[in-house]
Amino acid sequence: MSVVQFLKSKSFFKQVIIAIVGLLLFVFILKFWLGVTTNHDQKIQVPNLHKMSLEDVDRKLKELNLDFKVIDSASFNPDYPKKSIIEQTPAAGDFVKEKRKIYLTLNPSKYRDVSIPNLNGRTKRQAVSHLRSIGFNIGTNFTYVTDIGKDVVRGLRYKGKVLNEGDKLPLNSIVDLVLGDGRGN
Repeated sequence: MSVVQFLKSKSFFKQVIIAIVGLLLFVFILKFWLGVTTNHDQKIQVPNLHKMSLEDVDRKLKELNLDFKVIDSASFNPDYPKKSIIEQTPAAGDFVKEKRKIYLTLNPSKYRDVSIPNLNGRTKRQAVSHLRSIGFNIGTNFTYVTDIGKDVVRGLRYKGKVLNEGDKLPLNSIVDLVLGDGRGN
């Protein structure tokens, strides 16, 4: 029997029909099985977790059969309570399936600490600019000491305490300048 005769035979057509039916049956069974095992129609709405503590988040997500993972701490935000949720992924209101992980970003307990630079001998304007650029606020209580340079930095203070180079203060701290009065020898 030649190849052309085999392609025209009844047994070849039977085998092709069996293969097509088998393939269709496999696709339908696979689709049904995936629909059942992946909970395709299940929807759980993600709650709004902003400004909640980790204990409250844990309780709330366990009620909904969801998990969470803390991925990062952001920069301190004074508008949020300490150690509370600043961001979440997926966002509040999105729909997810059970046991889905919600990724959370926490508000740190305080501003990060910044080192005090050596500003001795710099002008008031230079010092103010530098301190603001690294995240400090400048106090309005300037202390003047006898010095030959007018408005030249001769020290820094924080809440009355003298600061030295390398000391660390929280970001947004108010730093007071000790300046020369320009009347020295």
